[in-house]
Amino acid sequence: MQPYTPNWTHVTEFVMVGFAGVHETRLLFFTLFLIMYLFTLLENLAIIMVVILDPRLRRPMYFFLTHLSCLEIGYTSVTVPKMLAGFIGGEGDKNISYAGCLSQLFIFTFLGATECFLLAAMAYDRYVAICMPLRYGALVSLGTCIRLAGACWLVGFLTPMLPIYLMSQLTFCGSNVIDHFFCDASPLLALSCSDVTLKETTDFLVSLAVLLTSSVVIAVSYSNIVWTLMHIRSVAERWKAFSTCTAHLTVVSLFYGTLFFMYVRTKVASSINFNKVVSVFYSIVTPMLNPLIYSLRNKEVKGALSRAISLKSWKGQ
Repeated sequence: MQPYTPNWTHVTEFVMVGFAGVHETRLLFFTLFLIMYLFTLLENLAIIMVVILDPRLRRPMYFFLTHLSCLEIGYTSVTVPKMLAGFIGGEGDKNISYAGCLSQLFIFTFLGATECFLLAAMAYDRYVAICMPLRYGALVSLGTCIRLAGACWLVGFLTPMLPIYLMSQLTFCGSNVIDHFFCDASPLLALSCSDVTLKETTDFLVSLAVLLTSSVVIAVSYSNIVWTLMHIRSVAERWKAFSTCTAHLTVVSLFYGTLFFMYVRTKVASSINFNKVVSVFYSIVTPMLNPLIYSLRNKEVKGALSRAISLKSWKGQ
């Protein structure tokens, strides 16, 4: 909260500093982030198309994977294009309207929360597949998958409602410079001249509720999976069953590790530059790595990709 001064000027737009310290190498960073962004789009679109077109992948695990890929595309597209414009554009390309800033924050939070719940749904799918294989078809039917995915999107959409409403009630005056590459809550609160205590507390509780609810489902699911695997005598069968979970566990570790660090806090972080690095990791790097993790560690996805490429090559001859 900034102290009152009679010269307050109410803010109608913000200027995102982004990575101001890399002015001399901005073209290098622009190229790097552009390649990562395009690679992310290509990977996730490839997974979506392969799952849709290959009948062998029309199973619950891959149904959820297509939703995850859609989330990754939206997650990066809501922040990266604006960041890229800031690297090579003029001063006006770093500006974002007040409404545009809140909209970006809403969409980013909505997609992030949805991903948390979707990863929990994917953990439940693995739990039923390994711990109750005989009932898998009944418990995880197509209808169940659609309802689970719909619930993830709905609850994710509702998650930022109260935080964004409280943000819209704050007064922004004086400086309009956001020391970040997108409209995140923490740098926005630093610019407010209102009392942000209620907003910070609400952000903390909402973030904690989303992360704890989804992570508890994941932890319980994998605890039961480990317990079941311990009772499988054959080491080969045990590893075969667990190998279907390794990609999901890797994605969960990357995603939740950074989110717990960034959002389960009540105070504005002291190291803004470190926050930017962590934000780059979970908003750009992780969405790029996730398709690689799922495809490289999954023989069925690799096989489907190979068949799609072979069929395309054969038709092109």
